[in-house]
Amino acid sequence: MPLVEFAPALTRHVPCPAQRVTAGTLRAALEAAFVAAPALQGYVLDEQGCVRKHVAVFVNTQMIASRAQLDIPLQPDDQVIVLQALTGG
Repeated sequence: MPLVEFAPALTRHVPCPAQRVTAGTLRAALEAAFVAAPALQGYVLDEQGCVRKHVAVFVNTQMIASRAQLDIPLQPDDQVIVLQALTGG
């Protein structure tokens, strides 16, 4: 079962420990993780179900290429990490 983890910058607002979820895609893994912490969904996804611009999502060590295409297949040993993206100038 894939492991979903949210970075401390997100979990300080909404507690959500790392969790193993039954999911075949990234979208399904995120949805399963939001069951434990529904308020995180608003921090991570926008109203259209896309990853927000201030959030980065990694599957293993690879940042996802598209904020909208979340039907990325996952393997049982995959790790999903959700963190706040750094911005500035």
